[in-house]
Amino acid sequence: MMRHHRKKRRKTSIRVLKIAMIGLGLLILGRLVQLQVVNYDLYSPLSRENSLRQEVINPARGLIYDRNGNLIVDNEPIYSITITPASYDRSNTPLLANLLEMPLEDVQKRIDEAQSYSWYRSSRLFTELSFPKFSLIQENIWQLPGIGHQIESKRHYSVDSIRASHVLGYLREVSEQKYLESNRYHMGDKAGKSGLELVYEDQLRGSLGLEYIRINALGQSLGPFNEENTREAPQKGNDLYTTLDTDLQLRAEDLMKGRQGAVVALDPNDGSILSMVSAPQYDIRRLSGRIDSVYWQSINADTTNPLYNRAISSRQPPGSTFKPLMALIGLEMGIITPETVIDNPGYYYRGRRYGDLADPGKYDVQKALEKSSNTFFFWMMDKIASSGRFNQWHKLVTEFGVGRTNGIDLPYETSGVIPDSSYMNRAFGEGRWGIGDLINLGVGQGVISVSPLQMAVVAAGIANNGYRVQPHLVKRIRTPEGKILDTNTELHKISWVEQAQIDVVKEGMRRVVTDGSGRYYANLDSIKVAGKTGTAQNPHGKDHGWFISFAPLENPQIVVVVLMENSGYGSISAAPVASLLIEQYLKGKIERDYVYRYAKDFKPRGEEQNEEEETEE
Repeated sequence: MMRHHRKKRRKTSIRVLKIAMIGLGLLILGRLVQLQVVNYDLYSPLSRENSLRQEVINPARGLIYDRNGNLIVDNEPIYSITITPASYDRSNTPLLANLLEMPLEDVQKRIDEAQSYSWYRSSRLFTELSFPKFSLIQENIWQLPGIGHQIESKRHYSVDSIRASHVLGYLREVSEQKYLESNRYHMGDKAGKSGLELVYEDQLRGSLGLEYIRINALGQSLGPFNEENTREAPQKGNDLYTTLDTDLQLRAEDLMKGRQGAVVALDPNDGSILSMVSAPQYDIRRLSGRIDSVYWQSINADTTNPLYNRAISSRQPPGSTFKPLMALIGLEMGIITPETVIDNPGYYYRGRRYGDLADPGKYDVQKALEKSSNTFFFWMMDKIASSGRFNQWHKLVTEFGVGRTNGIDLPYETSGVIPDSSYMNRAFGEGRWGIGDLINLGVGQGVISVSPLQMAVVAAGIANNGYRVQPHLVKRIRTPEGKILDTNTELHKISWVEQAQIDVVKEGMRRVVTDGSGRYYANLDSIKVAGKTGTAQNPHGKDHGWFISFAPLENPQIVVVVLMENSGYGSISAAPVASLLIEQYLKGKIERDYVYRYAKDFKPRGEEQNEEEETEE
């Protein structure tokens, strides 16, 4: 009986064991089916990363050329080290910090950032290492599983002395938010932060590539995994062909060195920017790779604000350079004709005296431009305001390209201020402003502000007989395959401008250079230059000097606008610079060495200013 019970118990135990083994087998089989079939897409990449590591290959950034095909911006190699957190042993961090000669906490912080970005993917840890330091890391790589390297590139400026900092711009490492939100960027990537580098980031950047690297159990590289279809080649960025004239740009930068202000030179026939300088500039070479933190802090703390693009973002009253546009508007509104003569007693009276430095006498519109008579344009603005045509004046002015943005391919273009009745109501209160608040607008003062770029568009509209240009810096784009993509810019006919009106104003601007305040430095023997000087009142210091110009008179090829901040009269501060740039562009060299030396040595004058220059400014 006892033997029967033992036998029965043994059979029961064997049966339970069989059932347990079958259940366990089914469980394992089910788990294998789940891992290998159901969740294949999830776990297959992870299993591959046990033996392979995915590496991102960064593309070469597109190059930048000038209008003549001369290379301005290319790339040069830099050395970076990477980290794959899953393969990295944090106990090696002191060794890594010692090899890098960096504070331990800085290295730890960078490792934490890489780990938060991805546990399995490699990320840049530090870029732009010196070659000796990079070599030292490679010599000790056997002690640093999970540490790799990349040979990348940074921006290199082929023309030794060129800056063009506000035009070309610089690159900065993308923020954590940006690389987490975008598949195009990874930790440590750089993107355009200003200038053309920012505006054309999508064109210049190119497309990332991918490759797989075989690794051992320590995470050390065993070379590329060359199985077919496992490598995606990066695609180089597109190249930009700009409208810049390198020789003219270098000359403009030279003449504006040590100044505050801006230069804009453009072709009035299509709006292409030949040169643009905002002074002071910053050194883009020191921002081209790893940021020089001391330099970055210094330019941010600089009270002259070198990061600010005065050429397109500055908002200053245009002073007397606004008078040619006022003359066109007066002719269009029928307030004046070419024969209209106004008596100037040396001031204009409207409730009070408004001063005029031009000699007393009789003035028609061309003489008023030549001698820069305030009285003539005070009277004209009075007539516009008194007849209830202030908003019409606003419309005509903005159609010429001021009080609006003109679509240049640079960031942070200002629209300036050209007031209308709504603006005045907001600024002063409804019904709390009158004609006395508007008269100064006629001479480019009061509630009005423009940028040098806008005044260049105005001068171009006069030079080309009534077309508003769209200023632009990129002429065409070339893909890596050689396909050319032309940028589309248009000329807009200013509907209200007539040729006869333009001819009157052009002649007045020519007389500014031959017989007016521009004759001292802007009059060239072999080139007919037309221009207008201006001095804008500055409540914070010395007045700003302006000069707008174009040449040659009969067939204009270049417009040059110069703003010299805190430099006094435009006839002696801005006009020499503009005339030298015209000479450089149209002749290929500067022949008037005495004017060049004067412009380079110029220092703003005080009360000893030449009386004749004062009265004609």
